[in-house]
Amino acid sequence: MDTREQIIQLGRCLAAEAQAGYGNAVKGGLDTFIAQWLAGANGTAQEPVVQAALARLEGYASFEPDERKARLDESLTQLRALFREKGTAAPRTKSKSVKERQAPAPLTLDAPLSVVPGIGPSLAKAFTRLQVRTVEELLYHFPHRYDDFSSRLTIAELTVGAVETVVGTIADIKTFNTRTMLGGVNLTLEDETGTLPITFFGQKWLVNQLKLGEQIVVSGKVTAFNGRLQMNSPKWEPYREDALVHAGRLVPVHPLTKGMYERNARTTIKKVIDMAVPLVRDYLPDEVRERAKLVPLAKALAQIHFPDDQKQLALARYRLGFDEFLFIQLGVLQRKQLWQGVPGYQLSLNRQVHEEFLSKLPFQLTGAQNRALDEIFNDLQRPVPMARLVQGDVGSGKTVVAAAALLQAIANGYQGALMAPTEILAEQHYRGLKKVLSQVHVPRDAKDQAVHSDDWQRRIDPEQLKRMEELKRLLGMTDEEDMGGSGVRVALLTGSLKTKERKRVLESIAQGEVDLVIGTHALIQEGVQYNSLGLVVIDEQHRFGVEQRERLKGKGHHPHLLVMTATPIPRTLALSIYGDLDASVIDERPPGRQPIKTKWIKKAELAKAHKHIRKEVAAGRQAFVICPLVEESDKLELDSAVETQEQLQHEVFPDLRIGLVHGRMSQLEKDAVMTAFRDRVFDILVATAVVEVGIDVPNATTILILGAERFGLAQLHQFRGRVGRGEHQSYCVVVSDVDNEITEQRLRALEESEDGFVLADVDLTLRGPGEFFGRRQSGTPDLKMARLGDTRLLHAARVEAERILLGDKHLERPDHALLKQKVETFWSNAGAAS
Repeated sequence: MDTREQIIQLGRCLAAEAQAGYGNAVKGGLDTFIAQWLAGANGTAQEPVVQAALARLEGYASFEPDERKARLDESLTQLRALFREKGTAAPRTKSKSVKERQAPAPLTLDAPLSVVPGIGPSLAKAFTRLQVRTVEELLYHFPHRYDDFSSRLTIAELTVGAVETVVGTIADIKTFNTRTMLGGVNLTLEDETGTLPITFFGQKWLVNQLKLGEQIVVSGKVTAFNGRLQMNSPKWEPYREDALVHAGRLVPVHPLTKGMYERNARTTIKKVIDMAVPLVRDYLPDEVRERAKLVPLAKALAQIHFPDDQKQLALARYRLGFDEFLFIQLGVLQRKQLWQGVPGYQLSLNRQVHEEFLSKLPFQLTGAQNRALDEIFNDLQRPVPMARLVQGDVGSGKTVVAAAALLQAIANGYQGALMAPTEILAEQHYRGLKKVLSQVHVPRDAKDQAVHSDDWQRRIDPEQLKRMEELKRLLGMTDEEDMGGSGVRVALLTGSLKTKERKRVLESIAQGEVDLVIGTHALIQEGVQYNSLGLVVIDEQHRFGVEQRERLKGKGHHPHLLVMTATPIPRTLALSIYGDLDASVIDERPPGRQPIKTKWIKKAELAKAHKHIRKEVAAGRQAFVICPLVEESDKLELDSAVETQEQLQHEVFPDLRIGLVHGRMSQLEKDAVMTAFRDRVFDILVATAVVEVGIDVPNATTILILGAERFGLAQLHQFRGRVGRGEHQSYCVVVSDVDNEITEQRLRALEESEDGFVLADVDLTLRGPGEFFGRRQSGTPDLKMARLGDTRLLHAARVEAERILLGDKHLERPDHALLKQKVETFWSNAGAAS
């Protein structure tokens, strides 16, 4: 039979098995048929598609029905595609000459995988489930680990229990039968130092692929039987030094999905890599690669998938990780250039206003707060818009720093805006800042001064007077804080304002009758127009995407921007997430703050924690109880907020008032509950992670965190910051029975340190960057290769990005065209996934 007829014979057998319901109904079993077919297959068995199809069906009788169906259908699909290919070439009718035949379209990087020879519809669909649709996307579908089978030993050097690789010659091969299985193949491998028995169970057909005298490489675990070393079902392939894929090398293990099998996937990926790598164009100019000591991109992509050795793998990782950091740094630096490439408001520092503000505070600023303010004031006095991040640990006093900065903008005749992530936090800022800032006198222009002079009521018409009274009511001013004074006029703008109130506040903002607007996302909605927005402060930046930040900046004519975060961020994360911002750090806590006593306990000790809470409540204090889930899960034995609240209310504290807040509530519902807790309507608040940021309840002195292993260290530290805000000693109790090294390191670190920056570094090491910002809250693209803990690599990429943009700030040079396109694609993918 010729090749075409042999494929028809194999395909008909597989089709019959499919029609019979995948019950191994072929006479003698599918494995037996394949073994017989291989005996007469000649060169057909060497076709890559046929090899892949047969490899997928190895041990068919032992598979579950669903797996039989998936594997057989994929093999049948590929054989049909091969048959069509062979059918075109078969001389059944007069055909065109070889020269006359239409050549297949040349492969391109943006070609779908479905057009690649050997990749059938089923396999292409499986790759799609992994978000891999094109040839180029497969190039960046990196292995998640490598099996090191590269260290080859002689048979005499093998040791029991080790995973080793041996190259030898087949000295003997035969099949065997058993009562419980379909038998298999025994072979003897030999080299110059001895012999090694190898058994392949359930794979009788291998007797037709493995030939006496053939040299093969095997990689697997060495075992012993009756005093002799042996291997069972190792990975193997014919030994060709320059073409090893599955054994005898660093073997890549790629992410797989349903309908995809390791050996077949690796064979396919190797085929595509070999075809596609020559098509890769390097987007980095030679001078950049030479400065940064980088291997060419094509070599890096080839070596990351099938590395020759550990050194080549390290070089490939360095190049691809460098590229990801470079794309991020070019993106954030260009964003900073765009923002600061236009004139901003050059403010003058009003020392008198600043000193008056300080005199109204019941405490003195720390050295760290003063250093941060010096950096902010220097920025405000420059003719370019400020873009600064203020990092401060929980309770370090960032809001006071922001207030001092806002005062300077207002003293220069501009408006300020402060944006918070939730209404309750916006209201918290409003109440606190209005109380202090309304007492600080700020200069006004001549027109304003006329309105606010002693005889302002005589100078104003009745309609305007009525409007001023209405505005005073909206701003929550008492007669003592009268708008006729020169204190700062503060307004609250949130989504829950009634239509009439919202309209009046918007009019006041637009006409410049409000100095400082505090709110939520409502500050950047359509219809909000500022009179002269000079400074924007964003609290808890990681709660907002980059897009919202840009929209808020666009509300004014290039206002200054100050971002605050209470999540201490290691330098690598700060450069990646906030690379477009200059950074100030507040790393001192105000004097007089008592340390929070932190204790890790097991669930068996919960009764002690409950006793402590009762004691604190009896003394007039309040407590938080944090749960990892909203409702009970059958799959996870975790504490849920709903069940915990019910249990505490009915079984543990029936005489106490216990509230509940979780993420499935609307924002209005959550704010109502947390406000009630702040106002002491509840003694205990059971909550999920929604209380992680910002709520200020000075009377709360205990926080009990259940299922602590489910939270990252940075998040646990944020929870702890919900207490310790008043004059009383506070406590943090974390509960976890999970006994593994990472959990223990995390919880011990929490017990030993209250320094958020120390804990942030520990958390980055233990858990990676996801714990700081969740999956997509940062507005920064995912990293496939770079490790955010690699400070040296990030610094090298930052330096190179600055150097590239110094000579070509818009990447307009011809040799930067590919790089510009790559950076834009990288960032657009981040936006699409946000």
